[in-house]
Amino acid sequence: MDLPENTSSTTRPLVMITGASAGIGAEIARIFSKAGYPLLLLARRDSKLHELGLPNTVCCSADVRDREAVLRAIGEGEKRFGPIDLLVNNAGISRLARLDDQDPEQWQDLIDINVLGVLNCMHSILPAMKARRHGTIVNISSIAGRKVYPFHDVYGGTKHFVHAVSEGVRGASAEYNVRVMTVSPGITKSEIDKTITDPAAFAVWSKDRDHMDGGIDAIHVANTILFAYQLPQSVNLQEMTLTATAQSY
Repeated sequence: MDLPENTSSTTRPLVMITGASAGIGAEIARIFSKAGYPLLLLARRDSKLHELGLPNTVCCSADVRDREAVLRAIGEGEKRFGPIDLLVNNAGISRLARLDDQDPEQWQDLIDINVLGVLNCMHSILPAMKARRHGTIVNISSIAGRKVYPFHDVYGGTKHFVHAVSEGVRGASAEYNVRVMTVSPGITKSEIDKTITDPAAFAVWSKDRDHMDGGIDAIHVANTILFAYQLPQSVNLQEMTLTATAQSY
């Protein structure tokens, strides 16, 4: 949990990104760094965070399932750069399978990371944002949080949860001038193929992926989040769904 040598002062507010070591999270980090924001990056693989080589960045090895680890990371980031103004809840896993074919341990992993991890981070950040009457939370969900697809039984359930809790917290936070946004990407070019161990699920998913040339590039998701965040605080782009044009669902 150390600071890269290239840290320096910045006037922009601090942005916290979970699951920032690869894929969408890493692209969000790059885009916001390029725009001049200081970053607090969390991932279980902190070596990957350091490899990004971004300035004004605190890199923390933290598992979002561990609330105390999340709080320690927040303390490190805010000690260096001041209060967090944007939380991007990106950490998540994808374990695709039919419910009755899936190892219950995978259910637990999905719930612990995709549900409890989101709650831990929101709970750790939200009170201070409400007290300051300023802040934004972006929860990365999935198109599977809007409709359940084959082999998305439990994974889709966790992403429906993200949609539901985002909507609930958004309504409760509006009077405090705190925005909550939900981003729902479709199939995205990422490391997800390494996490699908069910052969039948992988066959269906990979066929869809190949049909759309790998899916949407993560950089487009990152740019969309930057655009939404930089809107006036009085404007809340509540929900965004992004897919490759070739994705028909």
